[in-house]
Formats: sequence, structure tokens, C-alpha cells
Amino acid sequence: MNTRRDFIKTTAVASAGLSLASAGGLLRAPDTVSATSSNLAVRRLQADLAIVGGGMAGVCAALAAARNGARVVLAQDRPVLGGNASSEVKMHIVGADCHGARAGTRESGIIEELRLDDAARNPHRCFSQWDLLLYEKVKLEPNITLLLDTTCVSCVTAGGRIQSLTALRNISDDVFEISASFFADCSGDGRLAVEAGADVHTGREAKAEFNESLARDVADRHTLGSSIMFTGRRLDTPQPFIAPSWARQFTKDDFKHRPINSYEYGYWWLEWGGQLDTIKDHDAIRHELLRIALGVWDYIKNSGAHPKAANWALDWVAPIPARRESRRLLGPHILTQHDVQGGKIFDDAVAYGGWAMDIHPPEGMDVPGQPPFTPTGLAQVYTIPFRALRSRNIANLLCAGRNISATHVAFASARVMATCAVEGQAIGTAAAFAVRDGRTLADLDIPALQQQLLKDDAYIPALNNSDPADHARRASVSASSQQDAAPAAAVIDGVARDLIGQWGAWADQRPHHWASTQLPAWLELDLGAPVTVSEVHLTFDSGFQRELTLSAGDWATTHCVRGPQPETVRDYQLYADGELIVEEHGNWLRKRVHKFPRPLTVGKLRLHITATNGHPHARVFEVRVY
Repeated sequence: MNTRRDFIKTTAVASAGLSLASAGGLLRAPDTVSATSSNLAVRRLQADLAIVGGGMAGVCAALAAARNGARVVLAQDRPVLGGNASSEVKMHIVGADCHGARAGTRESGIIEELRLDDAARNPHRCFSQWDLLLYEKVKLEPNITLLLDTTCVSCVTAGGRIQSLTALRNISDDVFEISASFFADCSGDGRLAVEAGADVHTGREAKAEFNESLARDVADRHTLGSSIMFTGRRLDTPQPFIAPSWARQFTKDDFKHRPINSYEYGYWWLEWGGQLDTIKDHDAIRHELLRIALGVWDYIKNSGAHPKAANWALDWVAPIPARRESRRLLGPHILTQHDVQGGKIFDDAVAYGGWAMDIHPPEGMDVPGQPPFTPTGLAQVYTIPFRALRSRNIANLLCAGRNISATHVAFASARVMATCAVEGQAIGTAAAFAVRDGRTLADLDIPALQQQLLKDDAYIPALNNSDPADHARRASVSASSQQDAAPAAAVIDGVARDLIGQWGAWADQRPHHWASTQLPAWLELDLGAPVTVSEVHLTFDSGFQRELTLSAGDWATTHCVRGPQPETVRDYQLYADGELIVEEHGNWLRKRVHKFPRPLTVGKLRLHITATNGHPHARVFEVRVY
């Protein structure tokens, strides 16, 4: 059994603060607060799911669990959410569509909601605005208690289960003891997992261990390195740069494999530290990366090799490194090169990836003669099984993010943030289902979990909507007009996206949406007989053929629409047997769920679309009725 740190030994008990209550929401009821020998207050919280780590995986896990009725505590050790995507690091989110190169495979679900909100509300690409969007989504969700600046320091286990975790928030002199039915490690570093005694692994496996051709002949503990990003700003006059004495010095030979093509956004290949312990040697890695970043900018400004940089000034340098790799949990299944490269479709698939197996030399900038990455591209996407998102020896521990159960080679694909985000949505939903159904993670109803993920607009390759509660599946569909390749009936064919492109041999390579020939347009579902309706789900087109990400890089933004996506339906009305029940203006989201306080008796539903955000035709992927 793990024990709590000595500094949280309690000496008194009082009442104050915040606690979690029923699945219906948070109640402002007393929690237990104790004083400690070091004058820290100990606050006891109870939840269905406690999450460590507020990067994209943790944020999506918290939102998914809360929206499915679970009580959540989310502890993030930084002052902002988003992890490597936050304003502290400014790394753009990439995923299966490989910067748009694999058109159509962009992730849906919660990560798409966040991207669409950001594009519409933050066209000027401010990362602080992105921070605030994530904060808003989490903070205003009534089923989530958010603890920023809060670090997991220990936990208590018994019988192969975590009973509680202890987290420290120095900024407010608080210690939190968080009890929960389930726990999720979304820290990237396996912070909770190691405290719980979960099986973990660090480093690169040998070829023989999993018969991976891209693995090394001999195993070691090296990892991918870390990077420190920077941004530049162009001014009207020449801007000098005086490098500090401790900056590294570089010559032209150092950039043989590392081209400098622009100055507004410094370079992912500015990497170092994988030959060290990326956790224990954090300070040394950060210092050396700062030396490298300043040295690279010095080369740009003062070597004479980049005269076009004369008017550019160094505008921002990240305060912390973007860490790529450290510990990985070990689950009942370990994702391997064979799974990734072969486009494996697992029976318990809950997420998917498609980024190349993107392996970097651990030494980064110390080996200028080597390419900064060796990507092995994938011919199709692959799925990620639920068994790779839970611990194999701690029964109530989930994981999502770069610390999932995978070999180093497979991790090199699955580590990117959009993939981490859809993993997060999967485990948050799984935890909510386990609580609701009184099940363990090992005996979870996987088909029901998969169907809920589809209902919540996540996508699982080769899986269709088969929800028996969806009245729309039995409806007959008509429309004011339809294009030949995009008939009205497509909105109930069970697939809420087009499968054209590099999905895999299982994909039917045809559209799965209705498209009108003109605007305004209407789409009608005849339910056959009057039914009781509490919710209507609408899924619109949001331009999956393009990349969509927040980036400080002009080159990445060129491929994006920084605003509402033109294909997305903007203004619409929903009628039940001729009666107006919903009217929306200014929509930019792909998935809209309309819930009715009092259930309606409905025989026919008509969606009337008057405008999109710029496209001349209405496009709808799916209608669900509950």
C-alpha cells in the first residue's frame, strides 16, 4: 500500500469548501477540511472519475465523462489547460489527417467542437484565447471540479485499486484528497500510474520483443526529445538581436537537415534531451533548449544567411519544453507497429490514429548530420482498443494521451494531440458508463460504449450507428432537392462522415451526407407513427477535407479557414408536424443537440435550412431522434 506524504498528516477537522454530489451536478455542500502540521489545509473531494492532467486528453476525458452524467475532478499542474497546445507551449494540434495530407480523416467529437469554436471566436490566432476557451468549457460544466496549479503527489491503493489520490496546490496552501470510483492518468508522464504501482515502461524496445522492424536491435531507455518553441514578429524597421553569452553557437552545417523557411514560428526540430531522463533531468533539458533556441535565433539574425530576417524580432520564447515522451502505461493490450502499420480494426476499438510513425533521434540538435525525424507513413488509419487505454494491474485506472499502452514505435504515431483527444473522449465516456452500470473496466459493455461515442460524434472506423433507441433509423426521408451522389436518405445510413480517401480497405469510398441543389432547402423525416421525442441530433458538414488547427505558423494556417467553416449550416429551423420547435441563427458547430424540457409527440420532423456560412448548398450528415 502506498502512503501519503508526511506533510499531510491531519491534526484537526473543520468544515468548508466544495464537494461533489449526485450525477445531476455539483452541490455546494461541506467537504472535510483538515489542518496539517505545515499549515496546509486538506480538502477531501469525492467523484466518480478523478483525472490527473489537463492537456487535450484530460480536457476531453473530463468533458465526455461529465456530459454523460459522471462527477469529475480534473487536476492540472499548470495554470492553464491544453498542455502542449496551450499558450505556454503553442504547439499546434495535429492528428490522423496529417496536416490535411490525408483529407477527410480529421477527428470529430469534442476535439472538433473545440476547433470549430476556436476558429470562429479566435480568427486572429491568439493562444490565450484558446486557453480561455478550454477554461470556459471545463469551468462552466456543472459536473466538473477544476483544480489548476494542482499536482498529484501520491495515492492510496488497496486490492489492486486506487482508493484516493493526493494533490498539492501550493498557490493556495491546499492539499486535496480525492476519492473516486475510477481514475485517469492523462498527465503524459504517468504521474498517477507510478504512484499507484501500475506497470509502466520507459524507452525503446528491442526488435525481438515485438518483432517490430522499426525498433532497435538493442533496447535502451532513450526517448524522443523535447522542444522549446518561439515566435517572431515582423516590424517596420531593422531589429537587432544581441545574443546572451550562454546561447549556443551554430553554423550553416548545423542546419543541413533542418531548413529555416520562415521566422514567425520556431521549429519543432529544435529538439534535445531524449538521451537523458526527460522527467528527472527536466531542468537541464529546459536550460539546454533555451540555449539552443537563442542560438538558432542568433544564427538567423547575425550569421548573414537570412537577410530577410532583418526586420524580425524575437517576440516570445516558451517558458517550458514541449515534452514528447517519458513513461508509458502497460495495458491488457500493447499497441505495436503491426497494429498501426496494418490498419488494425479492433473489436474493442474506441478511437483511431493515422499520423506517421514519426521517430526522432533522442539527441536532437546534437546530431546535425542526422535527419530530425524519420517518418514511416501509413496507407490507412488504425484503431486504438480500449484495452490499450487501461492499466493491466490497477483495475480502476484509465489512461489517455502520449502515455497509453504502446511500444515506442507505435507511440510515435499515437502521441499526437488530436489522437490523444479522441482517446480522452473514449475513456471519459467509459468511466461514466462503468459508474452508471456498476461495472468494472474489464467487463464494460464495449458495444454500448462504442455506440455512445458515435452518438456523441466521435468516430470509430468500420462501425455504424446501430442504436435501437434512435427513431430516425426507421424513418422515411425526403427533401426539397438532392444531388445525385448525396441523397436525402444518407442522413440515416449510420455513418456521420464521408469515407472518401485513405481510410482503409473497409471504407466504401462514397459520400454519407445529403446535399441540396440550392438554398433554402428542407429535409423531412417521416417517423411512420407519432413517437415521443426528447432530443433531436443534427450533424452538419464542417469541411473535413481541410486541416483545421490553431497554429502560430503561417504555413499551417494557409490550409485552414479561421472562422466558421463555409460548408456548415448557419441558420435553420426545426418543425414538428408543422410547428416550429427550434430556431437557430449563426451556428458554426458540426454537431447540434436540441433537448426539449417536455417530450413532444411527433410524426414528422422537418429541418428547414436558410443559410450556410458561405457554401451554396445545404449539407447534413446525420439526423438522430430520441
